[in-house]
Amino acid sequence: MPNPYYVGGPVPLKYFFGRGSEITTAFDQISKRAHLAIYGSPGMGKSSLLKYLAAPEVWQKRGKDIEKVFIVLISCAGISPFTASGFWREILSRLHDEADGDEALRNDIELLLNEQKIEKGDLRRILKKIGQQDKFLLLLLDDYDAALRTNDQYTEAEMLTFLSEFRDLAVHSNEGRYLSTIVTTFRRLNELGPTIAPGGSPWYNHYLFRLLRPLTIEEVSSQLFIPISGLFRAGVLKIIDGHPALLQNAGYLLYETLQAGKTPDIDTFTRDFQSATEQYFRDTWRFSTDEEQILLMLIALCNLQGRLNRNTRYALGDVDLVFSQRSRELVDLEERGVIQHILDEGKRVYSFTSSMMEWWVIQEIQNSNEEKLLARERVFLNLMSREQVQKIQQAIRWLWQNKDIVQSAIFAIIRQFFVAPA
Repeated sequence: MPNPYYVGGPVPLKYFFGRGSEITTAFDQISKRAHLAIYGSPGMGKSSLLKYLAAPEVWQKRGKDIEKVFIVLISCAGISPFTASGFWREILSRLHDEADGDEALRNDIELLLNEQKIEKGDLRRILKKIGQQDKFLLLLLDDYDAALRTNDQYTEAEMLTFLSEFRDLAVHSNEGRYLSTIVTTFRRLNELGPTIAPGGSPWYNHYLFRLLRPLTIEEVSSQLFIPISGLFRAGVLKIIDGHPALLQNAGYLLYETLQAGKTPDIDTFTRDFQSATEQYFRDTWRFSTDEEQILLMLIALCNLQGRLNRNTRYALGDVDLVFSQRSRELVDLEERGVIQHILDEGKRVYSFTSSMMEWWVIQEIQNSNEEKLLARERVFLNLMSREQVQKIQQAIRWLWQNKDIVQSAIFAIIRQFFVAPA
């Protein structure tokens, strides 16, 4: 029997589960020819959701007329380097393929594709022809972050022009009646892209925003149908903590082990799981702001300090004061499923939702050096006093000097979930 878990990209239709609320919202926006912006952490299932929404079987299951829509699914990261003309060209090229059997529309698109440069107006004319057929175009744009970053061939001015033109096409043109768009990004659109001039109209305010949160414990439990013992299962569930990509990787590894006639053990599983999933945590770190990275480091240092012997602890100073002054960034990290908090005597105590992310942040701290630490000083000073910065810097240097002690504590972070109920 093939492995029932899927890793290495957007999951095929038969592996997809959950996300009922998000799917309902997406089809509601599509039915109104409106626009949806979905954002969430790496591996949260954004690409898989778009692939699911593009499937004809899904439309038929929901009683939707698939014959009335042209669906174009593209990854903006695949347009390299990203440019406005390249974006419009990619859409028309995919639409040409999608319009198989409609020779008149294909011929019109071919004429445009032969042009050296393609503009918004070209797609507008094609939308008009689509509307004349009583049909509409659904654009599913994955990795839309790529459209919100400059490159050598895509200046900030060109970016602002593109985004304004895209909004005009979707909202203000008559042909917008024949267009619905769903985009996915790592962060909210208003946190990305060019700065809006005073008095200017936001290029993103025609979207309905939806955060793709971690799966519920019920959804994860229903999909982790591997026959493993209670404590081992509880530990795996805690490490996954609602993250779809982590669930698929954990299930894949455990199923593979059982199929080989072996009994899963904690050490082998955690080692293989770390190796298989490290990219998700690296990307979460990479896409976080400088301030968010510092906050993640502080949470990791606080939690690690609590696991050390009293004789080997380092001083951190009043970190709670820093947290109280950075509630917006902490809320954003919580919304994205990176951290969580509990109230302890009225005080917010933060921790990582996945012990693997905590492990990765500590590794990031350990793998830094004096040069990198000093380069971060400006960001530290934006968050705290110079005296507090010096204490944090000394704590980080302590980690460098006591790697064996820290490595033992890191392993305990993960192993604890397998020796007691989570």
